[in-house]
Amino acid sequence: MDEMKLNIGKIVNAEQIAADFSVGYSDDDIILVTNAKLLAEPNPVRLQMNAVVLCTQGRAQMNLNGKATIITIGQMLVCPPNTSLTDFMLSPDFEFKAIFVSGRMLQSFLRERMRIWTENFYVQKKHIVTIDEEDTNLLSSFYDTLYIFLYCKKERRVKGEVLRSFLRGAFLCLCEHLENINADGDNQEKRQPTNILFQQFLDLLGGTPVKHRPVEWYASELCITPKYLSAVCKSCSGKTANEWIREHVLEDIRYCLKSTDLSIKQVSTKLGFPNTSFFGKYVKEHFGMTPFQLRQNNV
Repeated sequence: MDEMKLNIGKIVNAEQIAADFSVGYSDDDIILVTNAKLLAEPNPVRLQMNAVVLCTQGRAQMNLNGKATIITIGQMLVCPPNTSLTDFMLSPDFEFKAIFVSGRMLQSFLRERMRIWTENFYVQKKHIVTIDEEDTNLLSSFYDTLYIFLYCKKERRVKGEVLRSFLRGAFLCLCEHLENINADGDNQEKRQPTNILFQQFLDLLGGTPVKHRPVEWYASELCITPKYLSAVCKSCSGKTANEWIREHVLEDIRYCLKSTDLSIKQVSTKLGFPNTSFFGKYVKEHFGMTPFQLRQNNV
C-alpha cells in the first residue's frame, strides 16, 4: 500500500479501501477530499479523524450513529472521530468539499477555543451546522483557492505551513459561528467550560480500540484518580466518565453487529468482553434484545 493509501486509511476504519477517495492533499494530520465514491456506496464509513463536509449542491441522507441525518446546500456535516455513517442516499447533483483533520492538529488550530468544538460536537452532539449563502460561497472559494495554491507549478518550501494557516483560519471562523449561535440560544445548559483533561479523556476514549474498560484504566492512562476524572467529566458535560465509556461501547457494538460480517463471538472478542455470554447479557441490558436480534433489527 502506498503512502497516500496509508494516510487515507486514517479517515475510515482499516477495512475500507483507499481507492474510493478522490484526494487533493494528504499528510499525517490533514486530508482534503473533493469527491468520494465511497459515499455513493452502501458500505459503512467509520471515521477516525475529525470531519467537516460542506455541501455545495444537492443533498445527502445517511444514518449517523444510527440516526437519520440530512445535509443540504448551505449546511456542514461535522463529525468527531468514532462516528459511523451508513445507508447513504445522494441526490444526482450532490457535490461537497471535505476536510479531515487529526485531533492533534485540530487542537493546534483551535487552542483555547477547543472547548467550543468539544461542547458542540461531543457534548451537545451537533452534527449539522447551517450557514448562510455568503459564508457558503466564502468557504467554497477558500477551498478552491487552497487547491490552486497546492497545485501551482512553483516549488514552495512553506506549502505545509501555509496550508495549516489557511485551515486554522477556517476552523476559527467555524468556532466563531458556533459561539454566535450559542449566544443567541435561550436554553443553554450552565456547565463548567471544557478543559484540557476532559478533551484528553475523549481523545483517549475515541482512539482506544477496546473501550469496554473500567474508569480506573482511563484514569491511570491520564495519571489522575478515577474520582477526579469522573468529577471533571460531570462538570464539563453533565455526564460521568462511566456514562461516556458506556456510550462509546454501545456505538461500537451497534456498528460491529450491524455494519460488519464479524460473528457475534468475534465482535465480543474484538470489543474486549470476556465471553459471549457476558456480551449477550450486556447487549440485552442496554438494547433490550439479544446480539442476534440487534443485528436483524433497524434500531
